[in-house]
Amino acid sequence: MTERLSLRAARRVALAAQGFGAPRPATVNQGHLRRTIDRLSLHQIDSVNVLVRAHYLPAFSRLGSYDRTLLDAAAWGRPSERRLFEYWAHEASLLPLTMHPLLRWRMAAAERGEAGWTGMRPFATERRAEADAVLARIAAEGPMAASDFEGGRSRSGWWEWGDTKRALEWLFWAGLITTRTRRGGFERVYDLTERVIPAAVLALPTPEPRDAHRALVERAAASLGVATGSELRDYFRLSPEDARVAVETLREERVLVPVAIEDLSRPAFLHRDARRPRRIEGQSLVAPFDPLIWERSRTERLFGFRYRIGIYTPVEKRTHGYYVLPFLMDERLVARVDLKADRQRSRLLVQSSTLEDGAPPDTAERLGIEQETMAAWLGLDCIETSG
Repeated sequence: MTERLSLRAARRVALAAQGFGAPRPATVNQGHLRRTIDRLSLHQIDSVNVLVRAHYLPAFSRLGSYDRTLLDAAAWGRPSERRLFEYWAHEASLLPLTMHPLLRWRMAAAERGEAGWTGMRPFATERRAEADAVLARIAAEGPMAASDFEGGRSRSGWWEWGDTKRALEWLFWAGLITTRTRRGGFERVYDLTERVIPAAVLALPTPEPRDAHRALVERAAASLGVATGSELRDYFRLSPEDARVAVETLREERVLVPVAIEDLSRPAFLHRDARRPRRIEGQSLVAPFDPLIWERSRTERLFGFRYRIGIYTPVEKRTHGYYVLPFLMDERLVARVDLKADRQRSRLLVQSSTLEDGAPPDTAERLGIEQETMAAWLGLDCIETSG
């Protein structure tokens, strides 16, 4: 029998699964950060730095002000500190080291030329010798960035990449190299995987692809709490068929419980261990690349909140601004603000702020408090509001 959930109950399940509603710690330590990343399974990486790099924001949304060097150490620090690695999951992501075995099937597919962007796949076949030469140079000379190969030039966009950068990214997709650290303007510095990922992690058994897909969908279900099949697939960007088989297996094992959500036509699944709180309290500014809202149609269905990120939209077509963060207050998304860090003048710029219809009377006050928290976290002296 399919269980029925009210829309409000489904929202509370989703928020609790994502780590919202719990009191923020007075002082955030590495344990708080580790548990947050384990709960989400990943932090998406993006190069836009108009406010702060995207991978820092999910922990701030859930934990409040924290020392960003804790995340730097976990991702790119000394071997004894490292708890995360970079790879392609939802998009480019930081993931717990324990997830490395679950993504080896994707690395193997890339090495065969069956995964990764089309422009890099020839390095698996007819251009393999070029990639091998790049790999050999890193093996001999140590960690290197693309600019170390290409005359000091660091080019970020795919359309600007030279052949060496494409070869490096294919080697990265194939799991033969990984990110040792980040340099300057966020440029990847690559090294051999075996010199970065701990030997104990590399020695973990490699599951069969089917088992890895099942484990990834289960992690997605635990992170989302309640979700449709397509939302479970999207979390780690699995193929429709691989996700379908995994969902069906987990349903048969009763890890996923079929549910019907009030007013929503799509069938959904509840993770059997999902918490069902009676209320969610708290407030958070949510990053555009946060897993709570990155699947925009899910955001609209669950929260009645239509959201698009302005950075991919021409200026004349932007509705709310360039880098717009939704504001979560208790159980609803009630506002959105376009924020920018003016580091030169030490100001958090509020370039626009829009309340949703029906936002509670104290929305502006609580949003202001959260903006003050963010400004202090970023080391900015004051808030400046436009218009």
